[in-house]
Amino acid sequence: MALVIRSSAIHAAGCYTTAPIPKGQPVVEYTGPRLHKDQADIKYQDLPMTYLFGVGDGTTVVDGHGTAMFLNHSCDPNCETEETDGRVWIMAIRDIRAGEELTYDYHLYDGDPAEAPCHCGASNCRGSMFSAS
Repeated sequence: MALVIRSSAIHAAGCYTTAPIPKGQPVVEYTGPRLHKDQADIKYQDLPMTYLFGVGDGTTVVDGHGTAMFLNHSCDPNCETEETDGRVWIMAIRDIRAGEELTYDYHLYDGDPAEAPCHCGASNCRGSMFSAS
């Protein structure tokens, strides 16, 4: 997969594909050290942003340190996450054109929605990266 990181209109840097990606194809794995959620809470307690991704029952998180950490949130995404055997994959949910920014819905659930405003620009934008339900 030919992915590049560059400036994004959504937020700071984003991940873009240089080649078309067909619907259903794995795009990138969300990788990084695994921590207990309590360890991650302590490690990042004074930082405004993290790249943590909960796996399994949510007591373990992946501390994102790879390409996937650059995928921005969108309320109208072209990818979604899929957990298989404890690994988190970013999957294409529609055909994606070369040059398109890769996004997925973060569905945040732990915190204050006012602390995570959404700037995706989608017509169906919720205004927050927190899950609607």
